[in-house]
Amino acid sequence: MGKVYYISKNVGLGLLALAAVALVTILALSIAYDKEKARNRGTSGDGTGDSTSMPPTTSSTPKEPWDRYRLPHSLVPSSYNVTLWPRLTPDENSLYIFTGRSTVEFRCVKETDLIIIHSNKLNLTDFNGQLAKLTSLSEATAPAIQKSWLVPKTEYLVLQLQRTLAVGVMYSLHTEFLGELADDLEGFYRSEYTEDGVKKVVATSQMQAAYARKTFPCFDEPAMKAVFNVSIIHERDMIALSNGREIDAIVDGVPVRTTTFEPTRRMSTYLLAFIVCDFISIQGVKNFSVSLQVRIWARRKAIDDGQGEYALNITGPILQFYERYYNATYPLSKSDQIALPDFNAGAMENWGLITYRETALLYDPVMSSTGNKERVTTVIAHELAHMWFGNLVTVQWWNDLWLNEGFAMYVEYLGADHAEPTWNIKDQIILYDVHKVFGIDALASSHPLTRREDEVNDPAQISEMFNTISYSKGAAVLRMLSEFLSEPVFARGLSSYLNTFAFSNTVYTDLWDHLQKAVENTPGLHIPHTVHDIMNRWTLQMGFPVVTLDTRRGRITQKHFLLDPDSVVDRPSQFNYTWFVPIKWMKTGVEQQQYWLLKDTDTHDEMSVSGEDWVLLNTNVSGFFRVNYDLQNWDRLLSLLNTDHQVIINRAQIIDDAFNLARAKIINTTLALRTTTYLSRERDYIPWESALRNLDYYILMFDRTEVYGATSRKSPTTGPEFLQDTPTSKTFHTRQGTKYNQINAIEIACSTNVEGCRELIKGWYRQWMENPQHNPIHPNLKSTVYCSAIAFGGVEEWDFAWKMFKNATLASEAARLRSAMACTKAPWLLNRYLEYTLDPSKIRKQDATSTIQYIARNVVGMPLAWNFVRAKWSYIFQQYGRGSFSFARLVNGITTRFSTDFELQELKKFKEDNVHVGFGSASLAVEQAIEKTTTNIKWVTANKAGVLTWFTEEST
Repeated sequence: MGKVYYISKNVGLGLLALAAVALVTILALSIAYDKEKARNRGTSGDGTGDSTSMPPTTSSTPKEPWDRYRLPHSLVPSSYNVTLWPRLTPDENSLYIFTGRSTVEFRCVKETDLIIIHSNKLNLTDFNGQLAKLTSLSEATAPAIQKSWLVPKTEYLVLQLQRTLAVGVMYSLHTEFLGELADDLEGFYRSEYTEDGVKKVVATSQMQAAYARKTFPCFDEPAMKAVFNVSIIHERDMIALSNGREIDAIVDGVPVRTTTFEPTRRMSTYLLAFIVCDFISIQGVKNFSVSLQVRIWARRKAIDDGQGEYALNITGPILQFYERYYNATYPLSKSDQIALPDFNAGAMENWGLITYRETALLYDPVMSSTGNKERVTTVIAHELAHMWFGNLVTVQWWNDLWLNEGFAMYVEYLGADHAEPTWNIKDQIILYDVHKVFGIDALASSHPLTRREDEVNDPAQISEMFNTISYSKGAAVLRMLSEFLSEPVFARGLSSYLNTFAFSNTVYTDLWDHLQKAVENTPGLHIPHTVHDIMNRWTLQMGFPVVTLDTRRGRITQKHFLLDPDSVVDRPSQFNYTWFVPIKWMKTGVEQQQYWLLKDTDTHDEMSVSGEDWVLLNTNVSGFFRVNYDLQNWDRLLSLLNTDHQVIINRAQIIDDAFNLARAKIINTTLALRTTTYLSRERDYIPWESALRNLDYYILMFDRTEVYGATSRKSPTTGPEFLQDTPTSKTFHTRQGTKYNQINAIEIACSTNVEGCRELIKGWYRQWMENPQHNPIHPNLKSTVYCSAIAFGGVEEWDFAWKMFKNATLASEAARLRSAMACTKAPWLLNRYLEYTLDPSKIRKQDATSTIQYIARNVVGMPLAWNFVRAKWSYIFQQYGRGSFSFARLVNGITTRFSTDFELQELKKFKEDNVHVGFGSASLAVEQAIEKTTTNIKWVTANKAGVLTWFTEEST
């Protein structure tokens, strides 16, 4: 609940009077709602009111300032006063609404007779024929507003003034408005859940990237930082949260209260958060540089069940680590983190009030798996990293988004490692980021980390930047930078950068400047070029090189790596796709001094070997590049894998490089497959996972062909000994990697019909069905067991899973069941499940697109999901396509198996047929799907016979 303060009688009466005025004003807005809505029924259907209509220019070349997606540079905001009142019960039209008012103070820095400010899907109150009131904060009188109108396309409120604003003068702009508290997961929105049989409603928010304008009129660009003074009116039995700490809570003479928050620090609009709910919290006060209030908020039952305790326990240590790492004090007085029933992203770094999906914040020590715990740790570490990098210092524009997200993606591993040092989690960046993004950045349709500003304009283009390149490649290249500078030098440069630009905005070159200063101030550190020159080659051109070493002569070369060597790269590069490549390497087991490859071809005599000697490049996978060798060195490395594999410290990279070099026709497929023959002796998780992911590509390409029978018989497991530790065993392994290996082994064993696996899985699941109150399946094995049991079973098993899904009180358990239900082999069940994704009462909107992806992952479900998406594209696009971060993943997910000419033609026709609908934030994903399908067709044609032969011979 909001804090209640004891105040004097006179002060109290004054505050009540002010609150009454505010209440009357907002009630008047509510009364005007029907009239406003009726007046707008004839508009384009986007919900925006237009009191004095002026048609926007329709020319493809913007002729007027309001036709451009970027704000003019004539006005700079300094502060806002925002009051919001969300209604958590529907009105007579069955709509949930919110009303509010906002006053923004801004300075005129360039003479103009226009005020252009973002406003989207808000019904604005009419003030004597205009949509806002303008006041001067100096002795000079503000110019009168001549006309005002809304521009739906660019999402602006435009005010034409009778004369120009005076440069250097401060003004205030007042608006009052009404909006819908919709369930669209954008802006100020509605989340619903059921607790103890009672439906409950939460008003919450997601402003990134361009949704603050759906909540109140604002200068909604990251560089337009300001101080925000927020008040929220809400029911007395609810609590209100925002970025600042609550400083006042007034109960009025009506059944509402007003919670006022301390002014924020200077910040961007996309980091704002507003929440009204009846959640409860657990909290602690941590002693940092200042006393800090740390709270975890969630549904009452989740908190009562202890699901927030783990998050609370690790938040303090992670924040303390970042304070030391950044050498910068945590800049706020509180750190709230809240788990929401409906949230589109995984989490959002709102400054001081971080929002999460429940699966990313809540952990049950009995029911949650090791993977769930690891996810909570890494997501919290990621979001807390943003409190400095992204929030304190923010990129100027979204074309540099990678700097925010790539950095947080990298240091989340450092923060998580500090919180859980026994997990050895820092190595997992190789699997989850480096290997992941290699596959995307090897396409001709990839893009550089930093794009030109004119390539990122409208909200869909901005949302498209939230992709694997920005996150995972950003993390990989920053990790590479930290490796060749050393972590202490990197941290010193970073600290200088953060402290210099605190509360302001930067471009990526500002970071290079400060890292270069750190290099120059470090005696004995030498790099071959400046940080700018080295890193610009990794950020301003797409892709990465394959470095090829001929150990017979010590000749080393680099070339732009493309999965399809025949593809045409039409994006020019000022560096001609040549990189400055830092190479850590080993010679016959001995680490060597780092070598820099600075041109296309070079010779390094020390890399020349003969006899039994061998060379291994990129030893700790710190460099963002692939490695190829002459056949003799490949043979020596493969022989070593089969005799003394632990000598090769980057075994996962050897496997991943070989498989992808084979896909690119650089080495033959048989050589790649040979890298897996030693795995029966491998006990480390990361090499195993690398092999399984690469073999999974073969399954996806061949599981509808005669080749699959041979591949499934050649399982890389070692047999029933992997099943010896049952899920109820008290000796279940404690090492993270061993746990994951066992999960993988059981999954492979069941999918390849290892003796006893099917019966074991079905038996566990049947026990649970017979006693739903007691689940005998170990949390670490639930995902695998649920999926396999439902695949082996029929409607009875599926319906049981659905019942348990609907009754689940732990979000991670519900997520496991939702994924597992897509494993059924019954087409009619899969089709029914697809239809459920259209009904938010069955599948939440936040989960709809990922559920379709799960179904497409099933070989039986793939064509069903593809047909479903094509048939429902208009609806799906309308619901998720304009800005959803997950929308591009939907296109990628349903086309992963595409490998025939027929599927390629269907995909192209799908693109043509829906040009009029659009693809929004999935536009690039559609192009990449076409490119990947084309590559798959070529690979299958070239390798089908050879793969069949190899698996057949190896299986006999």
